[in-house]
Amino acid sequence: MIRWDFPGPYEVVFTTRVGGVSEGPYASLNLGRKTGDVVERVDENRRRACAEIDADPARLALNYQVHSTVVNRAQQGERGGIQGDGLWSDEPGLPVLALAADCVPIVLVRANGAAPAVCVLHAGRIGLLDGIVRAGIEALGGTLAAAIGPSIGPCCYEIDKEVAVPYRAKFGARIMCGRKLDLQQAAERELRDAGVARIERFDLCTACNPRLFFSHRRDGKPRGVQGVLARVA
Repeated sequence: MIRWDFPGPYEVVFTTRVGGVSEGPYASLNLGRKTGDVVERVDENRRRACAEIDADPARLALNYQVHSTVVNRAQQGERGGIQGDGLWSDEPGLPVLALAADCVPIVLVRANGAAPAVCVLHAGRIGLLDGIVRAGIEALGGTLAAAIGPSIGPCCYEIDKEVAVPYRAKFGARIMCGRKLDLQQAAERELRDAGVARIERFDLCTACNPRLFFSHRRDGKPRGVQGVLARVA
C-alpha cells in the first residue's frame, strides 16, 4: 500500500492489488464486492486494508459509485446503499473508502489546524468534467490539502475525439498528448483552480503496472479494484 503522510490527525493509504486473499483475475487485494469475487475474500481484503490505518472494518463506509458529483457525509457501516462518488467524515476513527480501477482516487484533508476532516473521491473522466473535485472541496470547506493517487496515465488513456473536445475546452490543448488524455493533470488543475495549494501526486499508471494495480482499460472484466482509504485519527 502507498501511504500519504500528512501532518495532522490523519491516516491515509492508496491500496494496491498486493497483499490480499483473492484469486484469479481478482488477485489479490480486491476491495470490490460487486466485481464477481468471493464476498468472504473481499471482506478479508477490506479487513487487511483497514488494519493498515488502524481502523475498525465494521465501521467502514462506502458509496455506490455512479460517476456523479454527489459527495455524502459518511455513515458508519454504510456499504454502498447510497449513490455518490465522494465521502467525507470528521468523526474520529470512521474509515472511508473510494474505489477505482483506472479512475483517479483523490483524498482531501483540512489543514492549518482546522477541525480535522477527510474526504475521498472517485474521479473518472465524467466526474472530473462535471465537478466532483469542487463538490468534495465544498463539502469540507476551509484550507485543504490533497493527494492524487495512482490512475491510468497519459501514456495509456487513448480516447475518442468527442471525449477529447470538452477536455480541451476546459483545460486547454496540453491536457491531451495526441489522442491520450491526462486525467491526473486534470485532477490537479481542478484542485489548484479551487484554491488547494498543497497537492501531492503519486504518478503511477494503473494500466502500466499489472503487478501493482487493477486496470479496467487493460483487463476489462472480470477484474478487481483498488482504492483510497482514510480516516481522522
